[in-house]
Amino acid sequence: MIEVRGLTKKYGTFTAVDDISFTVQKGQILGFLGPNGAGKTTTMRILTGYLPPTSGTALVAGYDVQEQSMEVRKRIGYLPESPPLYNDMTVREYVDFCAALKGVPGSKREEAVSATLEKCGLEDRVNQLIGTLSKGYRQRTGLAQALVHDPEVLILDEPTIGLDPAQIIEIRELIKALAGNHTVILSTHILPEVSVTCQAVAIIHQGKLCAADSLENLTRVHGESLEEIFLRVISSDVEEAAA
Repeated sequence: MIEVRGLTKKYGTFTAVDDISFTVQKGQILGFLGPNGAGKTTTMRILTGYLPPTSGTALVAGYDVQEQSMEVRKRIGYLPESPPLYNDMTVREYVDFCAALKGVPGSKREEAVSATLEKCGLEDRVNQLIGTLSKGYRQRTGLAQALVHDPEVLILDEPTIGLDPAQIIEIRELIKALAGNHTVILSTHILPEVSVTCQAVAIIHQGKLCAADSLENLTRVHGESLEEIFLRVISSDVEEAAA
């Protein structure tokens, strides 16, 4: 469903993403794991067509993100780290507006919006102004705009950042429920996020892909927990830099 080949992004002399390659199977949730500044958000923006790569390719549902950008965008739902919300709109108005932008036919729009609001647990907030929502409900609304056109692929950038523990659990359960019907890339720097939500993991650090496999295979082959693998990767780079 998603295939990344030799993807590189440079800003002048700085390499933000350095020749990374990985795949995500249809219906799978991939945890894209790395510390802050590792290159996660840059990769997400390339996959969604917001940024062009310096080199390499990425395919989404068989379409090239550069050569067939509009076809890719039709098939992707994107939740950036800061959701693009309009505070003076109600939840329903906003999700309906996003459905129109994403080409949901008028005859199907009301049904699509209602189904999405229900899926995201927003039924009791449909007439509330977005500006008055809690952080957790704002994230749910952001997720609703990503889901309303029923995309094949969802790309979620740090979806639980800034939430309280109860809200984190709610959003994680919601994301887990999307597996199978949607292919999901979940970008995060929080280890438990991947362990409890994802079937596969790709670890990125300083722009380089350090590991990519199913969560089960990765821990079995290395004989370590995900936390131990991640910390070993980070500490080895620190030691090399110090040397």
